[in-house]
Amino acid sequence: MAAQNNLLSPADLWADVLAVRTQRPLVHSITNLVVMNFNANVLLAMGASPVMAHAHEEVADMAAIAQALVLNIGTLEPYWISSMCQALKVAAARGIPSVLDPVGAGATRYRNESIQAILDQAMPTVIRGNASEIMSVAGLAAQTRGVDSSATVTDALQAARELAARTSGVVCVSGPVDQVLDAGGRQASLANGHEWMTRITGVGCSATALVGAFCAVQPDAWRATVSAMAYLGVVGEVAAQAVQAKGQGVGSLQMALLDQLQLLEEATFVQRLKLTVSP
Repeated sequence: MAAQNNLLSPADLWADVLAVRTQRPLVHSITNLVVMNFNANVLLAMGASPVMAHAHEEVADMAAIAQALVLNIGTLEPYWISSMCQALKVAAARGIPSVLDPVGAGATRYRNESIQAILDQAMPTVIRGNASEIMSVAGLAAQTRGVDSSATVTDALQAARELAARTSGVVCVSGPVDQVLDAGGRQASLANGHEWMTRITGVGCSATALVGAFCAVQPDAWRATVSAMAYLGVVGEVAAQAVQAKGQGVGSLQMALLDQLQLLEEATFVQRLKLTVSP
């Protein structure tokens, strides 16, 4: 396993981008119906290999051969939650990194009960969500509006620290400035991205999928999460500015995001990256 430290350079993050592009990891996603197609295309554009499998008859076998597992409860129902529980149990037993997106945590009792059922199987390697979702999973009374956050990233930082300690893993709080924390006290802030990214269904869920792909090739899950979120943030900026320059809107942004996920070059990434790592 790679040595874990607080020092991250743009070159380190770009090395992880190239690792995903060249190693093409198989990412097993049990995700929600609204975003399934877009998530798969995001992974393909990045260079990863997605598989969307949730049938009870094969989910354990699929989890066993994948390099990462991504769970997203956006359109949850009992059958799918059972699939997630089975897959996470296998991934944990085999040391395969797993990422949980607790979409809408805190919105309903059933949603919270489903998250608890998943966590009862094993603790995910990474939990990524907005501020309200992270606060809810951590046990605080954060109210969500559907799948949107009613809390700020700053509000959620202490909850994120406590959740990382409880899971012995990584927690990513998404917002205007993303925060990536781990149980060892490391914290990175990422200020890239564009407001239009919030106006396309599935961009946040796709961030979770990308974290899975990066965790598959980078054994330090904190670094992998920083790399994934940094890359998507820069991609979003470049794509949004490109479509705005053409007088286009968010419909065109979806396609531009896929283009830039595939084509973004190192020089642009390094020039635009807004990363702060706490000592």
